[in-house]
Amino acid sequence: MRVTNYELRITNLHSVIKIFALLGVLCVFAESSFAQTNLEILAEKINRGNDEQKRDALFQIRKLESEEASLLVVPALTDKSEIVRATAAFSVIFLPKDKALNVLLPLLSDKKELVRRETAYALGKVGNPNAINPLIRVFQKDKIADVKNASIVALGEIGDVAAIDALTTILQNKPKKENPADEFLRRSAARSIGQIAQIIQTNKVEVLTPEDYLPNKFNPIERPKYPKLVETFPVFRAAIGILVQTLQNAREFADVKREAAFALGAIGDESAIPILQANLNDEDYYLAEIAKEALRKISVYSSEKGLE
Repeated sequence: MRVTNYELRITNLHSVIKIFALLGVLCVFAESSFAQTNLEILAEKINRGNDEQKRDALFQIRKLESEEASLLVVPALTDKSEIVRATAAFSVIFLPKDKALNVLLPLLSDKKELVRRETAYALGKVGNPNAINPLIRVFQKDKIADVKNASIVALGEIGDVAAIDALTTILQNKPKKENPADEFLRRSAARSIGQIAQIIQTNKVEVLTPEDYLPNKFNPIERPKYPKLVETFPVFRAAIGILVQTLQNAREFADVKREAAFALGAIGDESAIPILQANLNDEDYYLAEIAKEALRKISVYSSEKGLE
């Protein structure tokens, strides 16, 4: 039986396809085997290496962003070296939220401030609302300013309204100009209030205070999930009053005022319009621009109310 050139080409093509398919399977197997071998090497470094080897392994595991890799980190959370424990805290954040919370919570009571600080930041990245009360206790009882500030930052990243009361309490205190640590704490509190509001409205964890002031057409405002945020979450009503007072206070730190204006815009309630308008021509250019953007948000949120 005579085989045509066309049939030969088809047969050869099928052979090539089979070869590539086989190569693909082999590559996947090789990658899987390499990955497994690499994890075993990292685990060995964590269990038996010196401090630098352990830290290197922990950094590599963090880059993998996987639950399987993060499980290898758990033993390092009780390492005798504080720098290893602190590094490990950020390398378990890819565990399931409840598991990550359980292994991190004991480190909030660590004897070393570096470990407590990094653990607080890590809990913010985990985003488990069950960490809110422990973080509030850290803020209330820890004597180290950096640890207290880390707990406030973490509360904002978790993005749950359960933290609002504690954050507004911080701003109710008078600013202490002679204390630089107070500025960071108040700034973080104001920012975290705005961050919680914006996370609720957009479902996006990454929230930044405006820095690049582009023309409006290049900087659209997202439609809010809750056009009437204050009615849905009444706890924001008290926060608005405190944020307005913060903007009115001539003795307040400039950075705190900026974050307060951002927070008012993130909440999006019309009651904040007068104070934001009063800051449109402020000598602080950044505050004026943030106030302008906050007013844009409120305008968008108000138009959404009209569509309901």
